[in-house]
Formats: sequence, C-alpha cells, structure tokens
Amino acid sequence: MTKEELDKVLESHKKWLHGNCCGKRADLCGADLSGANLYGADLYGADLCGADLSGASLYGAELCGADLRDADLRDADFREANLIEADLRGADLRGANLSGATLKDADLCDADIDFSVWPLWCGGLDVHIDDRIAVQLLYHLVRNVLFSRNTSEELKSLLSQKEIVKVANQFHRVDECGRIEVTEKCQ
Repeated sequence: MTKEELDKVLESHKKWLHGNCCGKRADLCGADLSGANLYGADLYGADLCGADLSGASLYGAELCGADLRDADLRDADFREANLIEADLRGADLRGANLSGATLKDADLCDADIDFSVWPLWCGGLDVHIDDRIAVQLLYHLVRNVLFSRNTSEELKSLLSQKEIVKVANQFHRVDECGRIEVTEKCQ
C-alpha cells in the first residue's frame, strides 16, 4: 500500500469516527504496512486483521478496539499506544516494543510475545492471555526471583514451591533458557 493510499484510508476513517456519512471504517485487512510510520495514528476500531505491520511505528497510536488478529507485528513500535480491547489473537508480536502501551482488556490468546517488551505498569494489567503466555511470564518471574541476591527469602520460598516451578518449567523455550532447578539455598 502506498503512502497516498494509506493517507486516504486514514482520512476516511477519521470522518467515520466523527460520524461523517462520507467516512468509512479503515479496512486494512491483509494490507502490507511493513515499516509504515503510523506515529500517533487514530485507528480506533480499525480492521487490521492479518495485516503486515512488521517494523512499523505505531508509537502513541490509538488502536482501541482494533482487530489485529493474526497480524504480523514483529519488531513494531507500540510504545504508549492505546490497545484497550484490541483483538490481538494469533498476532506475531516477537520483538515488539509495548513499553507504556495500554493493554487493558486486549486479547492476546495465541499471540507470540517472544523477545517483546511487556509493559510493566498498570496499562499492562487485565490483559486476556492464554496459558502459554502465562507460563512464559511465570518462568521469567520465578527464574529472576530465585536468581537474584536482592530478593527476599520469603519471595524465594514462595516461588520455589514444587508446583509453581513445575508449571514455570513448561515454558516453551525452557530447552534454550534452561530448566529452573530449586536448590536448598532457594528454599
């Protein structure tokens, strides 16, 4: 998609958002927007299902309620983007930067978040995740708590419980990163 074509779609979407009968919801389903500069773009409720946004800049973009199912979002910049209620099921977010993004009520089931920057602030709470992502996040938490010399013995004891470690070791990259082994020192 050329920049001119994209600008027309965004202008029509803006009219649609403001209730103008000449406007139309952005339909960018399957569009090749790789490397696009969508800094601060208003894509509220846009259809980006299956779109290629790899390497795109979506810094500060409004993507509330957007359909990003199965989209290629590898290495995309979502810093400070609003992804409230966005549908990211099956999206490839490998290497994406979600720092400062608001993900409340976003659906990330079956999404791939490997090597991405997960937002560790209130905007990263209340996200719909599946077991794969939950185990991935748990693995990182347990591994870091047990490794750190600055974490309290109380937390180490809590997170070194056999059942918690067993679940954390189900991480899909455990062969690469290493199994968590609980030693007496950690208990």
